[in-house]
Amino acid sequence: MLPSLPHWARVAVRTTVWVAVIGPLPWLVWLAVSGGLGANPIESLLHRTGHYTLRLLMATLAVTPLVRATGYGWLMINRRTLGVGAYAWALTHLTVYVGLDLVLDLAMFLEDLVKRTYITVGMLAIGLLTPLAITSTRGWIVRLGGAKWRRLHRLIYPAVLAGLAHHTWAVKKDLALPIMYFAIIVALLLARLLGRGSVQQRHAQRTGASA
Repeated sequence: MLPSLPHWARVAVRTTVWVAVIGPLPWLVWLAVSGGLGANPIESLLHRTGHYTLRLLMATLAVTPLVRATGYGWLMINRRTLGVGAYAWALTHLTVYVGLDLVLDLAMFLEDLVKRTYITVGMLAIGLLTPLAITSTRGWIVRLGGAKWRRLHRLIYPAVLAGLAHHTWAVKKDLALPIMYFAIIVALLLARLLGRGSVQQRHAQRTGASA
């Protein structure tokens, strides 16, 4: 466990998290109005919003291992911010696809949903993230109870894997970035699983000692 951080450092961490979540939006607006999105701006927007979604999901997965490694329980509030931010960017990604790429052609969207596997998997990822975003508040933790809430929020694991599969299918040729994302996600999942095991072991030892 590391020494506690001063208040200004906690504020700096919190500010950095919010910049990571919101910061890309004005940058994308600037690129759009300045012509910085390239010859195919819609495709560029799709790729960028997809990247932001995956990166924020990975950051969300990283919070719990960081808390276990440092003892900084106050970091947990950032997990909710990152998770909801990831969902907002996933919806932005979907909006760009349906609103700009398909020009609100819902019939074509439904056809893509059935015929194009990577679209199906992408919608699966958004579907899995939806109940997590809805139940992200403390009120929902109270309503569901801690154990049920934690079980529900394990849906982030298949959601991030589905998001990665969607991204990998979408890029098709250049797999360097998907492979890097895959390595990071696997490392984070292993860290969470191993950390959970050590927490359970310590809990069992304390229970046995007090018996």
